[in-house]
Parts: sequence; C-alpha cells; structure tokens
Amino acid sequence: MLQVKPVITIQNVVASASVGQKIDLDLLVKIFPDVEYNPDQFPGLVFRLESPMTATLIFRTGKMVCTGAKSEEESIKAVRNVVQNLRNGGIRIDNDATITIQNIVASVDLGSRVHLEEAARILPRSMYEPEQFPGLIYRMPDPKTVSLIFASGKVVCTGAKKESEVRRSVYTLHALLEEKNLMD
Repeated sequence: MLQVKPVITIQNVVASASVGQKIDLDLLVKIFPDVEYNPDQFPGLVFRLESPMTATLIFRTGKMVCTGAKSEEESIKAVRNVVQNLRNGGIRIDNDATITIQNIVASVDLGSRVHLEEAARILPRSMYEPEQFPGLIYRMPDPKTVSLIFASGKVVCTGAKKESEVRRSVYTLHALLEEKNLMD
C-alpha cells in the first residue's frame, strides 16, 4: 500500500509574553486609535498587526497574549513588532519581551478515512461519543497533545508547544492508525 504522508497546516500559535513592567492602557488608546479597549467588558487591550496578521492582548501588568500567528517564528516576530510599535509611539518599554509559546493548533489531512468505532476500542486514552461529538478524542502522552480525529481522515492537533512536537505527534498517530489497520 502506498504510504501517504499527512498534510499538516499550522492554524494558530498562541504565545504569552511579558515586558516586566506596567503599561498605561489608557495612554495606548490615545496614541494608537485603532486598538480595541473596553475595560468594563475585558481588562486587556487588543493590538492588531497586519503583518504578521495577529492580535495581541496587552494587560496593565505588562503581560501579553498573542494569537493568530501561523508559526512559532511569526508569533515571536509579532510580539517583538508590538513592543517596537509601542516604543515608536513614545511608550517607554525598558526590557525586550520574554516570549513563551503556549499552544499550537494544527489541522491535518491523513489522506484516508479512519474507522473511529474500532479506533475507540483499540487506542488507549481515547474517547468517542458520536452522539456528543463526531470526532474521536485521542490524548497522546509524548508529546503531550490532544488530537480530534474525524472519520474523513481530518485531524485537529492541539497542545503542542513546538512545531516539531506537532509533526512528531501527527506522524506517531498516523503510524499507529496504519499499524492497527484503522485507516482505509
């Protein structure tokens, strides 16, 4: 049988960051009119970038959360760009941001259908309740990820902190499904 390599697409990288100092969000609103800030509804300010296309939540504490990047590299670049934009706008930021990747979400096409009922019986750490959710939930211990596997062969992999963990998780899952004859 022809071995089809899974097609992996990074959909979102979530990174947390901190500049280690307080930031005056009311001042940011005056300097950057395009930011979104409704402190009555949410304590963070939303700073959007067009390139890379991301949204970064900025909190008074100097902590940030960046979402929307399509790679680790893009996520780091986005946070650095936000900090540089703040500096260019006259906001004093003493330190560069310390950045930590928190989660990577990837979509995957395994290239063939998956027998979910059988997979639920065979795979440890899996859960399949089709009346609740159409996919099988599979928890991989190493790397520590969660994959939502659909009968179509489409998979959503989440929980990785590095792109290499996404690849390792997907390739391990694919090999396991093939080894157990759980795919067409």
